Amino acid sequence: MTEDFARVAVLPEPGDNVAIVTRDLEPGTRLQRGDREIVVAHRVLEGHRVVVDPIPDGQPLLSWSTPFARAHGDLAPGDYVCTPTSLEALRARGVPDLPASHTAVNEPLTPYRLDESSLRLGEQVEPVARPRTFLGYARPHGPAGTRNFVVVVGTTSRSAAFVTELARRLSRESHPGVDGVVPVAHTEAGEDERPNNATFVLAVLAGFLGHPNVGAVLLVDAPGDAITAADVQAFMREHRHPGIAVPHAFFSRTGAFEADLSAAARIVEPWLPVVAQERTECPLSDLKIALQCGGSDAFSGITANPLAGGVAAEVVRHGGAAVLAETDELIGAEGYVLENVASVEVARRFLRCVESFKERVGWHGHTAEGNPSGGNVYRGLYNIVLKSVGAARKRDRRLRLDHVVDYGEPLPGPGFTFMDSPGNDLESVAGEVASGCNMVFFTTGNGSITNFPFVPTLKFVTTSARYALLHNEMDVDAGRYLTGTPMPDLIAETFDLTVRTASGKVSAGELAGHSQVSIWRNWRQSGPVDSLARQGISSIYVLLPNSNERRIRCVSYCRP
Repeated sequence: MTEDFARVAVLPEPGDNVAIVTRDLEPGTRLQRGDREIVVAHRVLEGHRVVVDPIPDGQPLLSWSTPFARAHGDLAPGDYVCTPTSLEALRARGVPDLPASHTAVNEPLTPYRLDESSLRLGEQVEPVARPRTFLGYARPHGPAGTRNFVVVVGTTSRSAAFVTELARRLSRESHPGVDGVVPVAHTEAGEDERPNNATFVLAVLAGFLGHPNVGAVLLVDAPGDAITAADVQAFMREHRHPGIAVPHAFFSRTGAFEADLSAAARIVEPWLPVVAQERTECPLSDLKIALQCGGSDAFSGITANPLAGGVAAEVVRHGGAAVLAETDELIGAEGYVLENVASVEVARRFLRCVESFKERVGWHGHTAEGNPSGGNVYRGLYNIVLKSVGAARKRDRRLRLDHVVDYGEPLPGPGFTFMDSPGNDLESVAGEVASGCNMVFFTTGNGSITNFPFVPTLKFVTTSARYALLHNEMDVDAGRYLTGTPMPDLIAETFDLTVRTASGKVSAGELAGHSQVSIWRNWRQSGPVDSLARQGISSIYVLLPNSNERRIRCVSYCRP
């Protein structure tokens, strides 16, 4: 039996010489592509790549017109693309009928070199003539909120149990006009001394206190905390954050757990009727979208990421903002990110973020090439280039990169922004929320489940089969693109869902009660210096104990 190629495989871009299969193919499967027949030589898993044009030994394999590997031997149409890493991952899971040896080797990741003379300083996507509105919570001190929560925040992980229990008790009764009382229980700064990531923690906490979705906030610390409420206030003054314009207080634990809970509850309870308000019509320019991915697969760059990027472009057209994040998930895709920028300095700053991230990874004896997880590889993301080029599709090609900000730094204005942040999705989301994002677009291949405590998350899943399994947990079936739904139709439909969610429609994560917060963790240097020297690394950077993480010293070694 011969299958129609277009029904079982997709080319990321015309001119690519390998295709991604959309379902498992058995050995001997025949694919009709135009006037040519392709015979699949081995079992090929969904999401993996198969050769569609002859590729001589040593020549590049292309996806999105980008070289990501080189042929190991002459490759014919129908050959399974397997790198040593991907073949190992498949064998470890007992996949049968695999090639005896790898058919491709990963393309070495070379540093991106910016040619400023050819840099395109373009225009932002054309604005709409009549911007839409949404039903939000108007704030006299800034953009409207998509939600109206009373938030209880712990300055360190030591207060996590306390703020969680306090929010639970205060949530026993519903209060009209208030979306709820929620805790921010994170995992950082639990040590006795000031952590290396203190700046990150302070930036995030400061951003939370002034967030448009926060109607009132209690900040909780305890004696001996490495980061206290006073530290947060000092950080806000130093970085010229606006004052907290909603009911708020700073509570220091001094007594027994139960007594402190009662004391804190007496502070928060009177706020609930004061915070209550009705939604009113607000400009869509107040909408700020955090773009994020987790549990990516080979279809992330085909369906979910382009869809999220397309909807983000519509938000920007209506005067809003969108934020691309995860620095290490863009290494290898720098050229795509910088296709259209507002200025040379924006491009330079983006590349400085990339180089700084590579440096941090180097402190621990690793490189960017180690980024794809085992699950990523198993799902068809063979290396960092494929993962990054797919992740970068959260920037719609119509969008210009307007700004580059540090982790948790307030957004400087509307348009499209990149935020320096880690590849851990939850840590990156926290920074985007602190920057002012009041909605999260989360794309996923394996169906990762997440939601932020006081910011609604719309989850885009890459394939319809996965959506069918998790339809109660996911919001958007981006896999419909693979079965014939045009991308413009999906963008229009999902943009409408975005406006309705901003206006109060409950997302799947909110309905399920999902809630997670992680801040860019303390990358502690805990003794690998000697082992790095034995590996022959001639120069590394080491964090000084209890120092700001941008203060570094160089330690040099001779190769053994």
